Amino acid sequence: MTKTSKAILFQGDSITDGKWGRDNDLNHIHGHGYVYLIAAELGYALAESQPQFINRGISGHRVSDLYARWNEDAISLRPDLISMLVGVNDAGRIIEGSPSGATDRFEKAYRHILEETKEVLPQTGLVLCEPFVLKTGATVQNWDKWRQRLDEYSLVVRQLAQEFETLFVPLQEAFDHAAKRAGAEYWIWDGIHPTTAGHQLISREWLRVVQNSPFAIS
Repeated sequence: MTKTSKAILFQGDSITDGKWGRDNDLNHIHGHGYVYLIAAELGYALAESQPQFINRGISGHRVSDLYARWNEDAISLRPDLISMLVGVNDAGRIIEGSPSGATDRFEKAYRHILEETKEVLPQTGLVLCEPFVLKTGATVQNWDKWRQRLDEYSLVVRQLAQEFETLFVPLQEAFDHAAKRAGAEYWIWDGIHPTTAGHQLISREWLRVVQNSPFAIS
């Protein structure tokens, strides 16, 4: 059965955040990243059905931070579709030796989020986006650790998507291929945060997966 999504929630860290406005100013409510690009594309194409796009990404957040605010910033909103892109801060805290990265809670916290969402909002679709990095800027030092950790997280997200029967948006390979067209810094200026072109890449991959799925927004 095809499900028509009316309220689409985006969750994550600074990549999702994009400095979205924390008030009702319609100029800024989606931020300036891939969420804005997706909202612009579908908002124009689907003006008759007027889908609602909600950004609740918060810069610096890890999966455990998302879980801590999940009731307020996800469950209570009762969206038709929830998209998550998170993981780079989990990796960063561990690689940097931060006290908050003393244990790796990525898979455990991610699983808790999916279990609770499936239980409380069984009709809500879920889109899990693959975390990614490129070798430039902040990731050049300790690059092998960065890539290994993100590859591990990518596998976790892919496996959770299969287990919980959610959509999965692959992004690392897309960025790897893009970096062959132009330098890594053209797509992700500091190795972590995408440029405008990088956000467009995310938007294109997201739309390709979601709009060709049972949860296509119409």
